[in-house]
Amino acid sequence: MSMRSHVSARTVLAAAAAGLGALGVTAPQVAAADQPVPSISVKADQHTKAIAAAHPTAAAAGATVCGTGYALYKADQLPDARRFATLFVYVKGNNPASNDAPTCAILDNNASGAKWMKIKLCSNYTAEGCASDAGVYSQYAGPVYRNHGGCGTVTSLMSSSTSSSAPLLVNNITDATNCN
Repeated sequence: MSMRSHVSARTVLAAAAAGLGALGVTAPQVAAADQPVPSISVKADQHTKAIAAAHPTAAAAGATVCGTGYALYKADQLPDARRFATLFVYVKGNNPASNDAPTCAILDNNASGAKWMKIKLCSNYTAEGCASDAGVYSQYAGPVYRNHGGCGTVTSLMSSSTSSSAPLLVNNITDATNCN
């Protein structure tokens, strides 16, 4: 298994803050001036909006990774408030809870150091199947996409080390979007 490290917005912002600090500008001024504003779906629930407000850099970075036109639909701290990882699900279109919503998901690594991670996004359309990404990551697993990911499922796994056979810190399956 090869180690792959994704460059995230928080890494770029930290480097920028360090560089500006050398010029006499303090990091809080940089953070306040450059605070990203993630695009949030009108169908996102209050839980998701609260996570996006608490972690705007991570939420905006995920949307950037997914590509143009994606808005945050769902965010979950995994496995709970300890937040070893955060699942971000993004959708395109005016009806993100529909079967036809193009969907993107990433699993953000919030633990210290690289971990074995896997994210799997399954379409509600059986013929489209699932897309997955697994490996050893220091930043995030994914992105994974489905053209009809709305009403599908997302599986999130993270081990306690760089081995896929190590005990899991995160083992979660959830709906990609809320379809009632």
